[in-house]
Amino acid sequence: MTTQPQRTAPGFLTASLRVFDLSLSEMLWSRRTIFMALIVAAPILISLFLRALVGLGLPLFEESRSGGPPIRMTGPAIFGMMIWGMYLRFIVPVLGLFYGTSLIADEVEDKTITYLFTRPIPRGAVLVGKYIAYLACTTFVVLPSVVVVYLLVVPMRGSLGAAFPDLLKDLLLLGLGLAVYGAVFAFVGAKFKRPLLIGLVFVFVWEQIVLAVPGYLKQFTVMFYLQAIVPHAMPADGFLSLAQGLFRQTPSLPVSLMWLAVIWAAALWLATRIVARREYVLEQ
Repeated sequence: MTTQPQRTAPGFLTASLRVFDLSLSEMLWSRRTIFMALIVAAPILISLFLRALVGLGLPLFEESRSGGPPIRMTGPAIFGMMIWGMYLRFIVPVLGLFYGTSLIADEVEDKTITYLFTRPIPRGAVLVGKYIAYLACTTFVVLPSVVVVYLLVVPMRGSLGAAFPDLLKDLLLLGLGLAVYGAVFAFVGAKFKRPLLIGLVFVFVWEQIVLAVPGYLKQFTVMFYLQAIVPHAMPADGFLSLAQGLFRQTPSLPVSLMWLAVIWAAALWLATRIVARREYVLEQ
C-alpha cells in the first residue's frame, strides 16, 4: 500500500506571488482602473492644452521678477510644477488611498475573504500579494503618463536632455510615494471599519493642515518627507515659489529616505499582522 506524499504549504513569498498573479488581472479590469485612468489623463490633457497655446504663439505662464519685467516660465519649470502640484500632492495619495484601503476591505464587503483564508497559505501573504498587485497596476499607469507629460511640456522653452535626470528622479519619487501611501492605507484598510473615510480625512484634512502650519506635527505625515526630495524648485519669485516654500520645509535626503522606509515597513508589517490575527465575521 503506497501512501500519497503530503503537500506542504507554500512559503510566504511563494504564496504572496500566487495571490499577486490572481489579483493583478482583477485590479486591471476593475472600476478603480477606470478611475485611475481618468485621473492620470488630466495632466496629459492639460499638457496638450498648454502645447496648443504655445503653438498659437500665446503667452504662457508669467512670473514677475522684483525690479524687472515679467518672464515666461520655461518648460522644465512647468513640468516641475505639475509634478509637485498634481502628481505628488494629489494623484499619488489619492491612488494610494483608493487602492490601499480596498485590498482587504473589498474582500470583506464582497464576502470573499473566507475563501481566500481557507487556502493553505499564510493570511498575511494575501495582503502582501494584493499590495504587490496594487504597486504593479498603479506604477505601470502613472509613470508612463509622467513620461508623456514630460515629452509634451519640457520642449516648450526647455531642453529634453537637460531635464532628463530630473525625470528619472521624478519616476523614482512617484514610485516611492505610491509604495508608502499604499502601505499606510493597507494598514488603515485592515485595521478600521470605515477605512475610506479615515483615509480621506488623513489626505485632505490632516496632511493639508499640518503641512501649512509651523511645528513638529508635519513629521507625522508622509508628504513632509516626500516633498523634501522633489528635484524641482519653483521660480525664485511669485506665488508658486511662496506656496512651495510654505509646504516644503526640507529634512535632509538621508533622513527623508530613512523615515519613508520606516513608515513603509512599519505600516506593511502592521497590516499583515492585523490580517493574520483578526477574526472576520461577515454580515449576512
